[in-house]
Amino acid sequence: MSWDINDEKVIPKDSTLNLYLLRHGETAYSQTGGFCGFTDAELTAEGKLMAQQYADAYKDVVFEGIYCSSLKRSIETARPLASAQGKEIDHRDGLKEINYGKWEGLTHDFVREQFADDYDKWIAEPGWNAPTGGETAFQIAGRAMNVIGEILFTHLSGNVLVVSHKATIRIIICCLLGIELGRYRDRVSVLAGSLSIIKMGKHGPLLELLNDRSYMSNELRSRSGT
Repeated sequence: MSWDINDEKVIPKDSTLNLYLLRHGETAYSQTGGFCGFTDAELTAEGKLMAQQYADAYKDVVFEGIYCSSLKRSIETARPLASAQGKEIDHRDGLKEINYGKWEGLTHDFVREQFADDYDKWIAEPGWNAPTGGETAFQIAGRAMNVIGEILFTHLSGNVLVVSHKATIRIIICCLLGIELGRYRDRVSVLAGSLSIIKMGKHGPLLELLNDRSYMSNELRSRSGT
């Protein structure tokens, strides 16, 4: 089923819904910069601290729902807040990270050498070009925005937490704000553990916060979080 975020049946003009888009905490790949999409990596000790500090900072915000990628690193990030509020986590495959195909687990240098043609095309235009055997930005947008549409249809107001991944959150933001998908890496930064908030109101999506990690300790914020 598809969802049109401009349809008044989905977003009534007198409603306001705040989408809290939280990227999962640090993994080993966040530090090395290796390709980790469908690879089911777990959080590092620091990543678990990020999740707990987010829960501590936002436990008093009333969330109407908590939606999460079905990958471990996102579930581990959502769990402390869900536990603090006594809420269930709704797992959605549509919120998973980009599928890097044959590049999963590999370094950029290795992929640049071994998959040169595909890599160059993906770097130049990821909207229409995919990692070898993986997904394009438009394919990710299709599945991720289906989940966002479901959320907007289900929750007409209040706050909803969406825990997802770097590329997926960037693409969601681009879709909502009308930014060209092929430029998602060039226009939006989403560090590990960062929070972005989009208000869905009578004039459509409004970006209120982007790539914020102020809830973290200085030590955690000093980590690169790529």
